[in-house]
Amino acid sequence: MNKYISQKFVKYLANLLALITLTSMILACTPQVSAPTPTESKILTVMTHDSFAATESVIKKFEDQTGATVKFIKAGDTGSALNKAILAKGNPIADVFYGVDNTFLSRALQEGIFQPYDSPMLKDIPAPFQLDAQKRLLPVDYGDVCLNYDKAYFSEHQLQPPKSLDDLTAAAYKSLLVVENPALSSPGLAFLLTTISVYGSDHYLDFWKKLVSNDVKIVNDWETAYYTEFSTHGGTRPIVVSYNSSPPAEVVFAETPISEPPTAAITANRTCFRQIEFVGILLGAKNVHLAQKWIDFMLGVDFQSDMPLQMFVFPVNPNAPLPEQFQKFVVIPEETAQVDANLIGQNRDKWIQEWTNAVLH
Repeated sequence: MNKYISQKFVKYLANLLALITLTSMILACTPQVSAPTPTESKILTVMTHDSFAATESVIKKFEDQTGATVKFIKAGDTGSALNKAILAKGNPIADVFYGVDNTFLSRALQEGIFQPYDSPMLKDIPAPFQLDAQKRLLPVDYGDVCLNYDKAYFSEHQLQPPKSLDDLTAAAYKSLLVVENPALSSPGLAFLLTTISVYGSDHYLDFWKKLVSNDVKIVNDWETAYYTEFSTHGGTRPIVVSYNSSPPAEVVFAETPISEPPTAAITANRTCFRQIEFVGILLGAKNVHLAQKWIDFMLGVDFQSDMPLQMFVFPVNPNAPLPEQFQKFVVIPEETAQVDANLIGQNRDKWIQEWTNAVLH
């Protein structure tokens, strides 16, 4: 190697070593700031259908226990809300989804948008409510869609309320019934499934054609059926598809206090359809730990006992006490109409289309 180059190279190394030493000294005297560690957000986002309601003090109890804030997103009726959750698959807009019922259960599971969670609270929940063996959707509440009738109308006309679906096709009940469109309404779909359970998928349309001949009225939603067409609220139809929890609601929401509901539910065998609502953690949720705590809370006594007078549904946790109005005015059907959730998933759209063609066209 050239002597001149060797001397320059040695000098270069000496300078470089001095620079490194000086830099090390400066760094040693400089306060070090550690990089922030990622932490889970303290905001839990819960996506629900529009009918969700809970007492503020109950929600606050969860927030106080966890130090979290709960944010609710109301996303339309059950079908619409589920569609929105499916469209956001893999990048959900919420951590938790509440409101899938057994009429949409198989579709929700087939879409793969929920992750399993084996809540310790499930030990308190009766097995018939637990429809997903993989525990992606956990039961929260249930309610029975039943025919309701105006007690005053039947008393004034000295007419017995119907005791079966067949009765609805009799001349005595002509022009008395209002139902909801199953393509647009959750109770409407539940009533359609009741008729499929009773008459079978081959003959349910024959029953519906008899209802049409007997002047059944079909409206788009429960609010119109109950508060516009039902005779208890000023309409002309004294029989309506509603819930077995509607009579106590009449007492709770009466403008002038009343001691007895003006309505009653028909709960004869296989005239009601049981809806079960579920909650699940969305796949890709940002706050899985908080979501698990929220589900445990929803299945606990505090939340379960709040639901009846908030959403007029029944708690799945038998340890949750029912309010007095439910104890006095609700009749639980001994035998509800049953249609397997997988069968509903496979045929729901076809049945609705068949019904639409036969009944509305």
